[in-house]
Amino acid sequence: MSRTCVFFHAHPDDEALLTGGTMARLAGEGHRVVLVIATAGERGLSARHTDLGAVRTREAHASARALGAARVEFLGYADSGLSGRDGDDGFARADVADAAGKLAELLHEERADLVTTYDPHGGYGHPDHVQVHRVGTLAAELAGTPRVWEATVDRTLLLRGLKLARLARKFDLAPFEQAFTARHEITHSVDVRRYAHAKRAAMAAHATQTTGGESTRTLAALLTLPPPLFKAVLGTEWFVERKRLRAR
Repeated sequence: MSRTCVFFHAHPDDEALLTGGTMARLAGEGHRVVLVIATAGERGLSARHTDLGAVRTREAHASARALGAARVEFLGYADSGLSGRDGDDGFARADVADAAGKLAELLHEERADLVTTYDPHGGYGHPDHVQVHRVGTLAAELAGTPRVWEATVDRTLLLRGLKLARLARKFDLAPFEQAFTARHEITHSVDVRRYAHAKRAAMAAHATQTTGGESTRTLAALLTLPPPLFKAVLGTEWFVERKRLRAR
């Protein structure tokens, strides 16, 4: 039976990094995949573009095509920036009930069987990601969406990889020690190795996010991995299903 799965993210490129493989797998298995993004990511880092929001919107559509998504929607909120304090109009400061109402309308229209959000800490604490958790959780309740999955990362594997990376470049591990989700809390580990090519194409679509800033961007570093290593490193995606809502 075909299902409708809505993936709710904060900024363009989040969908490719955290859930791209799962989106491609579900689409490949005949399910309807819908991508909803809260902001255009216009306050993200970039080395070249002035109208960054418009460029990143186009990148999100290209990423969605690579993943087989049937629909892409933007909620239209402003990017809050890394600090969450870049202007009063940012998504992180939006009224949760109002934003959830907008998302709930889409969930109801799509008769969504599942919606994804982030964990309560927004993975690594980005204010817009925390807001995705709040808004997505409430929207699912309002719409009666029966399943809510929090997209996350296995903290044990993350720290192991970062410790190896620190052998080449010293950096502080402390901010990551409580990031994302402890392994024992993860309820779903999705094997997406067969869809690694689609995930890689989706990540590559976000070219603006490979440059800018004072250090190598995560997206750029991951795209340099040889295909077999890329598949090994990014071949699993993780989710936490906190509760089930009563089916409509």
